[in-house]
Amino acid sequence: MALKIIDHGSAEYRQMVKLRDDILRKPLGLTFTEDELEQEKDHLLIAAFEDEHMLGCCMLIEEKPGLARLRQMAVLNDLQGKGIGRALMNFAENIARDRGYRSICMHARANALGFYEKVGYRIKGEQFTEVTIPHYMMEKDL
Repeated sequence: MALKIIDHGSAEYRQMVKLRDDILRKPLGLTFTEDELEQEKDHLLIAAFEDEHMLGCCMLIEEKPGLARLRQMAVLNDLQGKGIGRALMNFAENIARDRGYRSICMHARANALGFYEKVGYRIKGEQFTEVTIPHYMMEKDL
């Protein structure tokens, strides 16, 4: 498995959008808007590949100096629980650390809390609704 940073607008990026749409949006009856995708040009786009096939992805953005935010974490359904998410998290955390961030936060779906807690994230605050489902703010010091 190869982990790498991909370019916005590339063929790999289009593959990333499709994976995120299939895993994160379609099950909720939602889609991405062109405006949402355009805003991602300033995000650090990260993906895991086996040959040319994308297995999972996530992105990082600067929330404020010293704090990065992880967004849009997705792994193919039939590959969840196989270490791809953990590898993506380690890669993203190392990149964030190398770029001077001291912690990472995220809006984690309630059904993914166990995974994020296993990799060292902790809940910060009360449950809230985002994209029609329950989420929690989580954070980890790097």
